[in-house]
Amino acid sequence: MKKYLLSIAAVGILGALIFFRQNGSGHAATNTQGQTISTSASYKNGTYTGSVQNAFYGNVQVQAVISGGKLTSVTFLQYPNDNPTSQYINSQAMPYLQQEALAAQSANVNGVSGASATSPAFIASLTDALNQAK
Repeated sequence: MKKYLLSIAAVGILGALIFFRQNGSGHAATNTQGQTISTSASYKNGTYTGSVQNAFYGNVQVQAVISGGKLTSVTFLQYPNDNPTSQYINSQAMPYLQQEALAAQSANVNGVSGASATSPAFIASLTDALNQAK
């Protein structure tokens, strides 16, 4: 049992080292849609509108504001909200996704559990907006 647990721990540590090496500051990463995203915070100032993405229950589109070369605001222009379930899910997921993007200064954010359609659509739209800001 000890050998098994040590093997799992070693694989976990190796995976973390590979992740951090590939996703360190200034390096490119790939999101869940296979798009290359920048993990550095050096953008052109302005307001950039991402592409409209299908989130199964509706479209997601975001707008990113860059000031001082940094991502300062992410606003949802469109999101699924035509039924109570979508309204509830997105009221929980949207602030988290926005906060994570601002903290990461990129679209390289974790998806929100329960928002499995909105999260990848958010990432794709924000990736498009930030690619315009390069």
